[in-house]
Parts: sequence; structure tokens; C-alpha cells
Amino acid sequence: MTIAYRNEEMLGMVNAEDGTVDRRIFAEQDIYERELEQIFARAWNFMCHDSQIPNPGDFFMSFIGEDRVICVRDNDGNPPLRVNTCRHRGNAICRAEEGHATSFMCTYHGWTYDLKGDLVGVPGFKEVYHEELYRDNWGLIKAGRVDSFKGFIFATMDPQAPDLDEYLGEVGRMGLNMLALHGDNKAVGGILKYNIPCNWKFATDNVWDFYHGITTHASAYIATTPPDSHIRNSKGRYVARNLSFLAPYGHVMAGPAQSLERNANESSARNRGANSEWREKPETKAELGRMGMQAGGHPHIFPNMWITGNQVILRLPKGPRNTEHWFFTLLDDALTAEEKDGQRNGALHGFGPAGFWEQDDGENWGESTSGMRGVISSRYPLNYGMNIGRGEVIEEEDAPPYVESGVAEHAQLWYYRNWANWMAADSWDALHSNQPVATGVV
Repeated sequence: MTIAYRNEEMLGMVNAEDGTVDRRIFAEQDIYERELEQIFARAWNFMCHDSQIPNPGDFFMSFIGEDRVICVRDNDGNPPLRVNTCRHRGNAICRAEEGHATSFMCTYHGWTYDLKGDLVGVPGFKEVYHEELYRDNWGLIKAGRVDSFKGFIFATMDPQAPDLDEYLGEVGRMGLNMLALHGDNKAVGGILKYNIPCNWKFATDNVWDFYHGITTHASAYIATTPPDSHIRNSKGRYVARNLSFLAPYGHVMAGPAQSLERNANESSARNRGANSEWREKPETKAELGRMGMQAGGHPHIFPNMWITGNQVILRLPKGPRNTEHWFFTLLDDALTAEEKDGQRNGALHGFGPAGFWEQDDGENWGESTSGMRGVISSRYPLNYGMNIGRGEVIEEEDAPPYVESGVAEHAQLWYYRNWANWMAADSWDALHSNQPVATGVV
């Protein structure tokens, strides 16, 4: 692949001093292709939940960048990940999105692979290959590493990547715990999937955007809250206490803080039916710690995994101007049938194609993406400078670095600073050495 930009140019597309981001990162094909190589092919990517592949032979098909991959439970109980492309002519060896199989056969010429991805069947092996095809060399392309955290299965195509635990760090683990600690989670059958004509990063940075709700979601607030409460509380939302946890590799958790005396996330409980009692459990308080218990914002695992309420959302890139959005819903298996129905319906009507919020957001992301295509407009950067130079990074022994402020854009700017580092780093050593530092005033 031809790289159109030098590493220094990639770093220069995000200016941490004035809080600007170059519009070209949302529109240009060369930059998008570089993202597939520099970010998705190296990062740890969320694949599925343990409960979706409980038994040997169970599989779930997903994507790493634009590579179709299959996460399958093998007969040893491991979840190896293989690229869903036959080594003969590249055809998909699995067409189903999830299910159960004892092997995978390419429908083109019949090459067959076992649950570990080894090539075990070749039609005409004696007659036309003369037994000279060394099958051990022609198994499915495998992931560099596969690991899990509390039921969330991740994979990286880069064998040089750090351990998953190190990659997630304190903020990544805290973010996953915001769902893992709900209880004995089981994924609801079926994944909501739909496309929005937007760049995947617009959907990502909206995760921590608590500035847009008053305008974008005005009608949704009116429909879901008491009369006049939206207008009455608007100004207060701007100055309410927000916490932004900034982590290596670009993981971020940011949004309105929770009171230690009242931990139920009312927004999640009202709009998505998410269980809130889990926050009162002793194990939750021990696991999250003092600051984690106050974190009420949205966790995001770099590059494209968002946790909200009882849902996981993936933003899967399909070109610089199109994104496929996947919505997983997980429920505590200890809930009653009635409670599960309520939470499932809450998730359906919160985010996703039938939800109040994502429909509003998606239209804006699409229009923003269209605004990146112009020759003249592309010369002018976007402004991510809200509260820049006023956010003090607080460092404490028992918490990851965080910024306490009103509504701000520290999280978005931190994400793009890390994005630029991923795009410019030629190796993991370079990724480590050039890592932005969350310290001082940002």
C-alpha cells in the first residue's frame, strides 16, 4: 500500500496546542487505508462475548477493519480467531453470521478446515495435487493473539502487540467493568446492525460529547422527560461536574460524574432500561474504586468499542464515508423474565435503529462527513478546543489520570492525539515512546 503522508504529517493533523483537527482525516481514502493497517491490524479488537460461543463448534463472525474474521470455540474450549477467506481462491469459508459447525468448507472448490483453522480436506488431493500439497502450510490465516477480559473476547492480528491486560490498562478495564459487573451476563440473541454514511471517527467522538444533547436531542428529551424539564435543566448540563479519564493507547471514559451517595445512572435506567443495582454491590465498589464509582460517563476502548448501559456498540469502518454500527445487548442471567424484557426493550428504544438517540446523531454524523469533501472546506480544521488550557490533569495513587470540569472536549482531543500517534508509529516501540502524556494542564 502506498502511504501518501509522512509520519510527521500525520502527527501534524492533530494540534494539541490550539485544539484543532485536520478535516482530511475524515474523508481521504489514503488516510482510511492507513487506518486499516496502522490501527485495526495492530490494535486489540473486540470480537464477541463468551456467552455467544459457549460450546465447541459455536462461532461468531465479525470484522477487524475490513477483514472478515470468525471467532469459534474449538474442541479444547479455546476461541481461536481465523480470517474468513479460503487459502485457495479467497472465497468466504463461512457465510452465516453466527451458528454452530463441526468444520468449515469453501463452497467454491471444497477445501475444508477444522475448528482450529487447519486444512483437513482437499478434493482431488491424490488425483490432481499428487499428494504434494503440504496442507500444514495452507490453514486459515490466524490472529496474532486472542484473549479475553471477564467474558469479552478480543483479538489482535499483530503477534507483537502487548498483552490484553496491559493494552486495556486501568481505564480500559474500568470501562469493561461498567458492564461486566452487572452480573452473570448473557448476550441477547441477534445483533442490531445498520449503516450510516459517516466516517467511523465521528460516531466515536460523539461518545463523550455532552455538548450536543441540548440541541440534537431536544425532541427526544421532550418525549422522554417531564414537560419543560429539558429547557429548565439545559444551562445546568453545561456546568455539571464531568470527569474525563485519559489513558494510554487512546482509551477514554468521560461524561457526567456520579454522586457517591446516589449511584444509579438515571439516564441509562430511564432511556435504556439498564440495571443500576449492580453499583450498590460490595464487589462493584471494591473493583471500581473511589473514582471509578464516580465515573458516570461513557467508556470507550480504542479503537471502536463503546460501552453504554447494558450494551456494547462497535463502529465498523466501511470506507472513509460509511460506517456499520453493531449493537450487542447483554443481560444478567439472574434477572427475572419480566426484568429481562424491560431491559431488552429499553435497549431497543435507546440506541440503535429503533432508538430515540442514534437516529438524531446519525443524521448529524452523515452531514458532518459530507462537509469534509469540499476542496475549500478541507483547508480549514475542525475545532476541538473546548476548555483547552483549563483542564488540570489530577493524578492520584488510587485512580487513573483524570480531568474534572464542566462539559469539555478533553476526551475527544485526547482520542485524536492518540489516533495520530497510532497513524505515525512504525512499531510498537515507537507507539510507546511517542505516547501522549496525560499530565499538567490540557
